[in-house]
This record gives sequence, C-alpha cells and structure tokens, in this order.
Amino acid sequence: MSQSGLTDTELQYHLKVVSVRVMDEFAGTFALETIQRFLDESKDSFADVRVKSFVPIMVEKFTRERLRALGQAEGSMVKDVPEVLFVCTHNAGRSQMAAALLHHHAGGRVHVRSAGSQPADELNPAVVESLAELGLDVGKEFPKPLTDEVVRAADVVITMGCGDACPVYPGKRYLDWDLDDPAGQDLDAVRPIRDEIDRRVRALIDELS
Repeated sequence: MSQSGLTDTELQYHLKVVSVRVMDEFAGTFALETIQRFLDESKDSFADVRVKSFVPIMVEKFTRERLRALGQAEGSMVKDVPEVLFVCTHNAGRSQMAAALLHHHAGGRVHVRSAGSQPADELNPAVVESLAELGLDVGKEFPKPLTDEVVRAADVVITMGCGDACPVYPGKRYLDWDLDDPAGQDLDAVRPIRDEIDRRVRALIDELS
C-alpha cells in the first residue's frame, strides 16, 4: 500500500466495484453510455486527490448525486421535497456550512446540494471545526465541481461570492448571500460567518415551508 492509501491496482479494483453498483442502480433510468460518461467525468474530477483511498467513495457519491439531479431535471425521477443548491468558489467553506446547516435544520423537508466554481482540494479545517462545535460532522464531505444538471434540478440556487460562474435558468429562484470568506481565517473569525449562515438558513426554511 502506498502513502496515499491504495496501490493503483487496488484503486482500479474499487473503482470497478463502484461502477458496477452505480450501473445497477441507474440502468433502468439512463442509457449505459450516459452512466459511464458520468462515472468517467467523476474519476477525472478526483484524479489528483492525494489520499487515493477516498477516491472511490468520492466518485460514487458525486456520480450518484449528478445522476439523481439529471433525472430530476429531465423528469424521470421524482422530486419529493424542494431542492436547494449552494454555490461558492471553492466549495470548501461557506457553501459547505450552509449545506450542512440546512440539512440539519430542515429534517428531511429540503434536499440540499453544494458545489464550487473552482473546487478546492479539501474542506477548510476551521469550517469543519466550527460545525463540529454544533455537533455537525462534515468529515466525509468534499469539494465538488459545479455541473449543469445540479443547477437544472435546483428550485433555489444560492450563490456566495462566485460571480457569474453559475448558469441561469428561467423559473428558478436565485439568491446571492454576501458573506465574508472563511478561507485563511482562524476559528474565531469563522464562527461569526457560521452563525450568520445559520440565521439565513433558518429563515430560508421558514420561507420554503
């Protein structure tokens, strides 16, 4: 085993297992070529991750989310609850905090996704710690690139300092939350950002309800 967690042979084996699982789940909804394309794009997105043992989990989770979003956007999969998408530049701070807090407070009444226009390699450690103070564990989350289908599937798209990177579709609600960037900040500086996001998330839930 390498320092990155898996040998190349082991990595390819686990990725093949992931591919089989995802193919089995979505074969009745999408063409196999579509599923394979999404799997390949996910593998490319996380090809440079340092700890290779995380890659199969990331590929599987990201591919599943993208395919579900595509199904919702095209009408082949039902949306049971409103879909909210948070977008920031790196998907390592503000959008991750917002997603975790909305998921926590909504209690299943809202489905939430997050993405970044230029995703970072990992979550901001101060952000992870600030959420842990509230009992929220985001240790298994990771920055994800912004893709077209997650925007199309969303009912509400909330941007946080990512400029014009997010495509605009008619019939969706777009909000821009002007918030300080936690990048490079210590825990004391991140807490007020977290608390302001928490306030806005609670208000959003009331509106959606």
